[in-house]
Amino acid sequence: MSVQLPRETRAWILQSGKIGHEVNCMGVAHELGLEPEMRRVQARPFFEFFAPWGPIDPRDNPRHPASPLHGPLPDIVFASGRTTVPYLRAIKRLSGGKTFTVFLQDPRVGTGAADLIWVPEHDRLRGENVLVTLTSPHHMRPSVLEAARQNPDPRLSSLPQPRVGMVLGGPSGAHRFEAADIAALCEIARDVLASGQGLMITPSRRTPNEVMNALRATVAESGSAASTFVWDGTGDNPYAQILAQASALVVTADSVNMVGEAASTGAPVFIYEPTGGAAKMSGFIAKLVDVGALRVLPKEREAGWSRTRWSYPPVDATGLIAAEIVRRYRAFHGI
Repeated sequence: MSVQLPRETRAWILQSGKIGHEVNCMGVAHELGLEPEMRRVQARPFFEFFAPWGPIDPRDNPRHPASPLHGPLPDIVFASGRTTVPYLRAIKRLSGGKTFTVFLQDPRVGTGAADLIWVPEHDRLRGENVLVTLTSPHHMRPSVLEAARQNPDPRLSSLPQPRVGMVLGGPSGAHRFEAADIAALCEIARDVLASGQGLMITPSRRTPNEVMNALRATVAESGSAASTFVWDGTGDNPYAQILAQASALVVTADSVNMVGEAASTGAPVFIYEPTGGAAKMSGFIAKLVDVGALRVLPKEREAGWSRTRWSYPPVDATGLIAAEIVRRYRAFHGI
């Protein structure tokens, strides 16, 4: 690891139950050389409703063995998601201020929520203890991608080169996957296969079944099954392998994490924007377009678009965030 805390450092991650939050925390923790203990926060609906401003759920009193706060407190704790904020405050109080606290994303209660807060550029929170970067932290580190290249997944090895990865999200608060979007994604897959390239498709937990069924039907109709891998959820998740092996990537514009992970590869990234949208996401994508990582796919695509290639320095903030944590942690403890 390029950036590490002292070997004896004990770490927790407060889990909100959302995979995107956990990806942010795990990415930074692993970059720091830590193997954190996962502590799941599952407050009852009343107390969840009042987060991040309210108290912890009383049944999570640290004296209770099932509490996420039970046991010797860590040296450093990572959290993300509003439901974890009361628990982060509780750890700070219970430790007598000795635990170094890190919150990833805007805690919605100001800069006093943690010793260090990271936010992406499209969030407004700013302050002396607030670190701002363009992309989010994640665990798709250069070492992870290189390991995937050195140990290729046999499920992908038979596909023709070059290979295009399709990374699919799903409906969100701002985006919808309507019939027109499903048709467009099928047409994108059809274009890639017609160009003679290999196609690697991976869904997320949010990807609707209708999308995957339509893509499978498109592959079958094109007679290109031998040139295509569609992950069906069985076996090891090939996500890192797809990012590592892709000569280009198509990513849906509904997840900051997915887009940022794709931009960290240095491979050309084509963005498909589902129906809907949000100003924050649009601004995020526009900045990555400006630095040369992304191109937004137009509705009317030119023939041969999927073979277009360009280069750019990989965009990756994880190491920067980890380095700032080390600096502040050492200053906090006077080491």
